Amino acid sequence: MTRRGLRIQDAQGYVLHASPWRETSLIVQCFTRDHGCVAVVAKGAKRPYSALRPVLTAFQPLWLSWSGAAEIHTLVRAETGPVRLLNGRAMMSAWYLNELILRLLAREDPHPGVYDAYETALNALTGGRSHAAILRRFEWLLLEQAGYGLDTPAPDFEDAAAEPALRQALRERLDELLDTPLRTRQVLMDLQRY
Repeated sequence: MTRRGLRIQDAQGYVLHASPWRETSLIVQCFTRDHGCVAVVAKGAKRPYSALRPVLTAFQPLWLSWSGAAEIHTLVRAETGPVRLLNGRAMMSAWYLNELILRLLAREDPHPGVYDAYETALNALTGGRSHAAILRRFEWLLLEQAGYGLDTPAPDFEDAAAEPALRQALRERLDELLDTPLRTRQVLMDLQRY
């Protein structure tokens, strides 16, 4: 098959970020289990009666189909799975996960382990568990799967006494890898004061 005829059908994925493109379209950054981070153009998605408009929401499981061989593919179809409700701190924590994935993973480099950890984290955030433990577990696994892990054995993420030291170690490792700080991290730190 030539690159020109590349067509992906029903890939499991999530919307990480969407931005306007032209008058009626969106550029959507997706995270898929088998294809990694993928950029697609959703033509006409900003139109009021577009079938894509209500489907392309963050934190909801999707089945995505796209075509094309360029850096940005054309979204052909998107269907949503079961709805996941997040609010308040849980939503900010989920945005933080999205930003980590967008900043640390290379485009179209599949990481099924990170995808599974992302789904687990989103499900845990809806369950009202400790957000700190969920975030530290995801950060740890993301760094490990991306090849940037720490040289220590995995800690007990549920141990509240060890959490500040673990958070500091992970923050330092992330700061080494990223040239600019994560925007959602500062928002989360501000939320912890309340």
